[in-house]
Amino acid sequence: MTVLGRGGVLTGPLGFGAAGIGNLYTPLSDEQAYEAVHIAWEQGIRYFDTAPHYGLGLSERRLGAALRAYDRADYTVSTKVGRRLEPADGTGDDLAHGFAVPASLRRVWDFSADGIRRTLDASLERLGLDRVDIVYLHDPDDHAEQAFREGYPALEKLRSQGVVRAIGAGMNQSVMLTRFVRDTDVDVVLCAGRHTLLDQSALADLLPAALERGTPVVIGGAFNSGLLANPGPDATYDYAPGVRSLERALRMRGVAERHGITLRAAALAFCSAHPAVASVLVGARSAAEVRDCAEQFDVPVPAAFWHELRETGLLPPEEPS
Repeated sequence: MTVLGRGGVLTGPLGFGAAGIGNLYTPLSDEQAYEAVHIAWEQGIRYFDTAPHYGLGLSERRLGAALRAYDRADYTVSTKVGRRLEPADGTGDDLAHGFAVPASLRRVWDFSADGIRRTLDASLERLGLDRVDIVYLHDPDDHAEQAFREGYPALEKLRSQGVVRAIGAGMNQSVMLTRFVRDTDVDVVLCAGRHTLLDQSALADLLPAALERGTPVVIGGAFNSGLLANPGPDATYDYAPGVRSLERALRMRGVAERHGITLRAAALAFCSAHPAVASVLVGARSAAEVRDCAEQFDVPVPAAFWHELRETGLLPPEEPS
């Protein structure tokens, strides 16, 4: 377990990313979502990450309902702020944002202090909790000025008041996360998709800065949204068709199979190898996927596998593994 910040928040090496149970790409039932969370618990997972963005609040509602079976002191929950949900006309669906849910709400970008508090209060209501452990500023890519000027100080105030125990930022890029690490007092950052077998861009800035500052990093998107889990013509890479990286992923899978492991095991091992990484989130949406991720996470990856990736140019020589 890793302790995040002064609040004593604990995370294990493997966490549950709850975007999938918000009907990411395709719908699933409440019962399927609850089973995925319960199997995660059985596998020893105690860190659960969600956001209002995931299924327009559906992920938070389902996660909160599933976790009510357990003692609140025994698990860690993170959610995110920056996208405030407001009523919409309810026509159509949310598939343009990747979620198979009715468009009964709409997202409003809001990193103001008032917006953050309102967003957090709504998240707590959906989760059915009186507190969350970690709150991340969610994807402030195009809202940097407001996020640093208003959003971050608002989170800092909530932390000082004891409303939340740890604060940070979660993004699909490493450059701005590095700025958060260097210029603020965040407890943790969540970096999705930028430290994987297919994309090591976080090694150039975020991970060295985090190691220097002692800021733990949570890695999301270990499979780059699917391509590293099951490479094929229908797989996605960073939530879009993964054709441009498909050949490389297939070559990596061939190397993995020659060394008696799966590409999934290698992908998870790679994400967790860097000393700045505190936890790896897996976005499983079913009980079977959760079991598989937990099993693959425990598979020892032979040194010869990493050597062959480097020898064939599939992995940079300086990458830790």
